[in-house]
Amino acid sequence: MPETYTAQEMLAKLVAFDSVSAKSNLPVIEFIRDYLAGWGIESTLVPDETGRKANLYAQIGPDVAGGVVLSGHTDVVPVTGQAWDNDPFVLTEKDGKLYGRGSCDMKGFLAIALSLVPEMVAAGLKYPIQFAFSYDEEVGCIGAPFMIAEMVEKLPRARAVIVGEPSMMQVVTGHKGASGFTVHVHGFEIHSSLMHEGVSATMTAARLVEWLRQRFEEEKAKTPDPLDAIFEPPFTTFHVGILKGGTASNITAKDAFFTVDIRCPPSQDPQYWQDRFTEYAAEVEAEIQAIRPEASIRVVPRSINPPLKPESDGAAEVFARQITGDNATHVVSYGTEAGQFQREGYSVVVCGPGDIAQAHQPNEFIEVSQLGAGVTFIRNVIERLS
Repeated sequence: MPETYTAQEMLAKLVAFDSVSAKSNLPVIEFIRDYLAGWGIESTLVPDETGRKANLYAQIGPDVAGGVVLSGHTDVVPVTGQAWDNDPFVLTEKDGKLYGRGSCDMKGFLAIALSLVPEMVAAGLKYPIQFAFSYDEEVGCIGAPFMIAEMVEKLPRARAVIVGEPSMMQVVTGHKGASGFTVHVHGFEIHSSLMHEGVSATMTAARLVEWLRQRFEEEKAKTPDPLDAIFEPPFTTFHVGILKGGTASNITAKDAFFTVDIRCPPSQDPQYWQDRFTEYAAEVEAEIQAIRPEASIRVVPRSINPPLKPESDGAAEVFARQITGDNATHVVSYGTEAGQFQREGYSVVVCGPGDIAQAHQPNEFIEVSQLGAGVTFIRNVIERLS
């Protein structure tokens, strides 16, 4: 007999895999592949260029259009430097909460979907359920586009995609887009008393950071587009998370590095802001190269993630609202692979168990009741497709 698990048992299995984004996710992917194979379900892996990571997609049910995609990511954020009361990779139940890294974001949703595979197989589905499990979501939704491209080509088109990021089972119809990149400023070292003959990488970096601050103030002061007004905040944000450089207080810095995170509401394109910054960086680079030709500024893109735009009577929204009974408007400022599916023509919502406030936190948890709510939701999906 194939293995069976409750949602909580499956969650314990998934949490036990240390699938932090900096590490390989193949152990958890191979576990999922083998579990599905035990139920006669063939999976397709879509590896990255290193072969250390892979997406997985699979289909349960007939090879016809009109099914539903259940989408989620297998990677989790690090626990380094966090004060945990329990081993973060051992699921621990206490006072109605299940503690563990990824329990909320978002192995809880994956566990629910996988635990209900036996019911999916037995249901006599008239429309298929497709799984789409990605790598490296936490570092910029890097893996999902390769998987989505294959699904478009090789699987029948689904009527709806449900991305199971934690939303307390509310139907989220929009989220912001994001652009992430790293900047390396290379200057020319010289004694600070002769700084006019050198190029300070740190002071040049400060000019670039100030440009970002000015754009933030400009966007904040604008009257938001009606579509954007429902977001919090309703404008584009510009954030420098890491900044480092220099070697001594009396030497012009040879190198400086900083990271940029830009999040924009659906009326704006995150690529636009990355392009504008790159253009300004090129202007500054020309100035510093006039002083020292070897000086440079490199803008290294990490990720571009499109927003999820609210759809007018979208099929996914209608489907999810019929199941949940949730007719309120919900949007979020975090990003998911939902915008990537939508870009390929799918109708998409975000709807999953758990509270996003617990994501990435020490002692991350999902409430047992939320896991149960997720099970009820997916059982309703199975029923409606049968």
